[in-house]
Amino acid sequence: MVEAVLIDLFSLPANMQNNFQDLLCTTLGTIQECSSITAPPVYVMCSQTEQGERNDEQELLPALKDFQALKKSLEVVRALTTTAALYTIKQRLDEKDLSTIKIILPAFRRDLMKVYIAQLFTAVYRFEFEDLHMPEGQARSTCDVELITSEIQIYLQSLPNLKGELTILRSSLIPDGIFLHGFTTRTGGISYIPTLSSCNLFSSSKRRDPQAVVKENLRRLANAAGFNLETFHRVKVDHGNVVCIMGKTEPDSYDGIVTNLKGVTIAAPGADCIPVLFADPVRKVCGAAHSGWKGTLLGVSMATVNAMVSEYGCNVKDILVVLGPSVGPCCYKLPQESAKEFHRIDPKCVRLFDSENPYIDLRRATRILLETGGILPENIQDDSVTDQNQNITFCTACHPDKFYSHFRDGTNFGTQIGFISLKD
Repeated sequence: MVEAVLIDLFSLPANMQNNFQDLLCTTLGTIQECSSITAPPVYVMCSQTEQGERNDEQELLPALKDFQALKKSLEVVRALTTTAALYTIKQRLDEKDLSTIKIILPAFRRDLMKVYIAQLFTAVYRFEFEDLHMPEGQARSTCDVELITSEIQIYLQSLPNLKGELTILRSSLIPDGIFLHGFTTRTGGISYIPTLSSCNLFSSSKRRDPQAVVKENLRRLANAAGFNLETFHRVKVDHGNVVCIMGKTEPDSYDGIVTNLKGVTIAAPGADCIPVLFADPVRKVCGAAHSGWKGTLLGVSMATVNAMVSEYGCNVKDILVVLGPSVGPCCYKLPQESAKEFHRIDPKCVRLFDSENPYIDLRRATRILLETGGILPENIQDDSVTDQNQNITFCTACHPDKFYSHFRDGTNFGTQIGFISLKD
């Protein structure tokens, strides 16, 4: 069932301005006839001149007089660009948690609108299109994807930071003179949905943050951190133990990545899972891994270490490892069957083992597996053990002001990352 209606009058040709009222009346009449008892929100998208807005209420009054039920749910959105108008309407939809939208628009705008939708929305939203009936000789609109992409980028770059300035956490264990690195928090981006606000760095078909917004957040991070977006590589998460060697054939999916190339930034995400960073200041090699509960049991962290040793000749005793913000044993639970696997690593990795859903210490399991593989205990930073000030290894679930958490926030959760590169 349609949850909202968008009427696109943005590019109404000049010769159609006099017929504005007739067009709107006809369209509103159709909506009212098709609506249930409760009228859906209706958004009328119009262009705004740089001189300012016209009086929407006065302009629409004649058209609305016969549609009092719709009048309360109707909003006119004027903007200088289609991007600005659509982004405003998306915010309204997200505030109401609506996802099924009918778009009524001139036929010549349909292909154009689909390009905007592809970049500003995700698969969470479902759209159906209906032609706005217009007289012969209507205007034509060219569909220039590059031009639209540029318009979207310019608009998103103009938006202010939300939740304060962008914050990057850095470890004193990793030598600053050799490596550029950090762990992001949730502040300083443009994502506005509460569970994604504001520096969300991952987009998926199941969440409401589109790729364009995530790219803008990443652009702001790159500027603040000082790395080149053109040489940025993030793991392709599969909750496994496959490691990508930069410069070799890239696997379809992988949770670890290593490189010795200068100026190449590699990253791993986390939103309860552990973003793990690796640095060898002797051989000048770095790595990043995404370690969730499955990846931890599969040994993704040691798989990353082993790749550094086998590919670049690193000595395991020279490798430094930092465990980033992740869900702590205070909050994280798994079913009994999965908990048994962590109990085998070390009984202390599990609390309330006899319960249906015991508490799990992913970090302790990761440290034990790393130390068993030869990493020196003093070369592993896990603030929950080594530093009571907790500069890096916060519990993501316990700090909603600083971090995203899948465990806490549900399916529409945001993502932070850990990143590292060798300085030029």
